[in-house]
Amino acid sequence: MMNFKRITSLMLIFGLLIVAVGCSNVQKQTATASTSQLPTSNSLQNKVIEITFWHAMGGNLGTALNKMVENFNKTHPNIKVIAQFQGNYDEELNKLRTAQQSKSGPDIVQVYDIGTRFMVDSGWAVPVQKFIDEEKYDISKLEPNLLAYYTVDNKLYSMPFNSSTPILYYNKTAFKEAGLDPNTPPKNFGEIEQYSKKLLKKDPSGKVTQYGYSMAIYGWFFEQFMAKQGAFYANNGNGRDARATAVVFNDEAGLNILNWWKKLVEEGLAGNFGRNYDDTLNAFTAGRTAMFIASTASLKQVLDGVGNRFEVGTGFLPALNNSRNGGVIIGGASLWILNTRSEEYQKAAWEFIKYMISPEQQLFWHQNTGYFPVTKAVYDMAEMKSHLEKYPQFKTAIEQLHSTPINRATQGALIGVFPEARQTVEKAIEKVLQNQAAPKQALDEAVQSINKAIENYNQTVGK
Repeated sequence: MMNFKRITSLMLIFGLLIVAVGCSNVQKQTATASTSQLPTSNSLQNKVIEITFWHAMGGNLGTALNKMVENFNKTHPNIKVIAQFQGNYDEELNKLRTAQQSKSGPDIVQVYDIGTRFMVDSGWAVPVQKFIDEEKYDISKLEPNLLAYYTVDNKLYSMPFNSSTPILYYNKTAFKEAGLDPNTPPKNFGEIEQYSKKLLKKDPSGKVTQYGYSMAIYGWFFEQFMAKQGAFYANNGNGRDARATAVVFNDEAGLNILNWWKKLVEEGLAGNFGRNYDDTLNAFTAGRTAMFIASTASLKQVLDGVGNRFEVGTGFLPALNNSRNGGVIIGGASLWILNTRSEEYQKAAWEFIKYMISPEQQLFWHQNTGYFPVTKAVYDMAEMKSHLEKYPQFKTAIEQLHSTPINRATQGALIGVFPEARQTVEKAIEKVLQNQAAPKQALDEAVQSINKAIENYNQTVGK
């Protein structure tokens, strides 16, 4: 456990690094009440345990989440969960840092994926592995790829809740018009270039009205394409065999990404709509680009945005090489149980988490958000089968997740300065696309900057 001085220093460092993460829109529906059992401990049966749950789900996402919390409270009279929206992921984590200085934080907190290393180092959390072991809770029914990300030093620290991966979205109608098979999306960047040449449209003045391909300047995508090549983002097994001391993406794998990206933009085949994720998504729904990369959690937003204007298809994240070890990394967030209060509150929090990942609740959550169900049992439910028949595009995401091997590359990197790292990578990509730096120079400078931050963080942690 770190002493107070080190925790304070660590919180100050991390507070300067975090960057905003967006969420997709959802529709409001009525949730199915879970049949999970009430806690059996006498302390929970004789009084109502009130626990606080901090989350970062705004808008319709928050509506869906609040409905789940409401149903939990109805079916668990001895536990009352008070859900509190704390802003986006970064704002929430800043508030947590402040609250934890006086030990007044929540009982459960939702933290985004890249906050994992910081949360482990903070010493604020009770690993959910503790409750799994004590109860002999069967985690074999949960998605192994999702569990793998949040497993550190052979302990599951937090429970995956809203998880997503990137996929290729494409305009099937535009494919037909261009003479391409609408049921055969490009599998690699070579094919993306070939398809884009046929999909590119210009008006009489030569202005592009439809690009072949686009993707937002987003550090998460860079990480994904590293994993797709089976390559490491950081040393020491992506920071999972031992604490990462450096990022190592300024290699052949990193150059593959920037060289392809730069080539497509320079040839006028790919549109560059900047860092704002929604700007690229909106360009696709408006028909200004025929293909783009986005999160699986954006599927409903995309379909709603497109409406009846054209048919949407989905494909696996395109490959950059022939690696059999490659795949995708999950994104999103997980639920952490904090050690703020006594064990009875922690056990109540565990009951809530089990409810939130139950098949009935995960079906509701998936249908309303597009995030992956945490439990595989959902796929056996008649409602889920009907849902996939209605939205066959999501089958792609499921197949991609299940076909991804679990290894150090696809588990994703663990570094304490990940928010800063993403921002630094995005700046490097911008320099390359704006011809302000060559790919190798941009990556070398990014690595140097991030490694200084990692060194400072690790010294503060004292490990």
